[in-house]
Amino acid sequence: MKFASIVPLIGGATIAMQNVLQRKPEYILSYEDFKANDSHLVQYYKGRVPYYLYGDNGVPDVPNVEVINTVCPCAGLSSLSPTASSDAAANDWMLTTANFVLGSLKPQVFWGENAPGLASNIGRPVVKKLRKIAKEFGYTFSIYKTRSVLHGLGQVRNRTFYFFWKGDKTPQFEYIKREHEKIEDTIRSVEYDSKDSMSVLTNEDVPSKNPYYRYILEEMCGGITHKEFQDTRISRSQNAMDYIEWNGGNYKDVSKWMYSQGYTKLAERCLKMYEKLSEGGNIMRKICHFPKGTIGAFVGHMPKHLTHPDEDRYLTLRECLSIMKLPKDFILQGGVKNLNHVCQNVPVTTAEDMAAHVEKFVDGRLSNQMLDTDFLIQDNTNHKLKFEKNSVQLDAFMV
Repeated sequence: MKFASIVPLIGGATIAMQNVLQRKPEYILSYEDFKANDSHLVQYYKGRVPYYLYGDNGVPDVPNVEVINTVCPCAGLSSLSPTASSDAAANDWMLTTANFVLGSLKPQVFWGENAPGLASNIGRPVVKKLRKIAKEFGYTFSIYKTRSVLHGLGQVRNRTFYFFWKGDKTPQFEYIKREHEKIEDTIRSVEYDSKDSMSVLTNEDVPSKNPYYRYILEEMCGGITHKEFQDTRISRSQNAMDYIEWNGGNYKDVSKWMYSQGYTKLAERCLKMYEKLSEGGNIMRKICHFPKGTIGAFVGHMPKHLTHPDEDRYLTLRECLSIMKLPKDFILQGGVKNLNHVCQNVPVTTAEDMAAHVEKFVDGRLSNQMLDTDFLIQDNTNHKLKFEKNSVQLDAFMV
């Protein structure tokens, strides 16, 4: 079975397909807009996988493959984006790649990953367009909602996968729930190697020198170390401000301590935060984050604020890559300045479960799980299945 990737970004889904099929992609196809994001995967293959940019020269002469995967930008439907909407320009890449792949390359399966919003009301117009494309080229369409924690990862990370299946029926996947590793153990599993260019810190500050964390260690916990705090004072992942608020602290008291330590501006900010919270408002919490059990999603400011569970430091690039389950010899081109590319990715282990189902479909091993429908939503988080026999009505499906 042969596969290829279009717009792979850093490459989590591509590496997942490779791990399942035990072969490299036949080629990688992308667009100029994603050249920087793709560079990490392209360099990882060291010229052993052809890389094409689709442009004015038209469709490159590529071999036929059974499966093509993609990781189009998810900002258009992400709950973390203040501009998320069904009309966001980022969503157009799902439509562009689907039209091109189904119309020109014609694989048996084309699948991708996107934000949870694809299977919610905000994604409804996008799904309508994707379904129309599927029908035009003789494919059915399905969505699989899940969380990475259900696939063995120490991240909750809600995600949505979408699939185009050649034919008039849609496969039902198995529901998956693997025992997940603890996020702190994932970090601990990375051995320091001075020769590894990925051993550099994402943030050279020392966590315990952060004024809020100092307040916790010295005032709230009586002068303990970072490791003692991690081992004995928390039972779940949280940031320093969470700890203060969840353990009886308030920013009026923090402000007094800040003044006594010479942090005048922070002391004034603490008073403003105290007032804002008292009025029912919210505050920004971009601050050191302590790993325990699971984390939410490894995105945004977290890669630069997640602390090591034992050492009083922030993470190395290699530890960040390991959280997304990228290979031990994978290199982030450009280093820390491209750290956000690590987050714009699907964790390899999550994508492996999707790739395994795709392989079974192509091999004919899902014949007893084929449903007589052209559209299906399957929710791995609550084991709900939504479809109607050969229905073209979308409203009944949407969450």
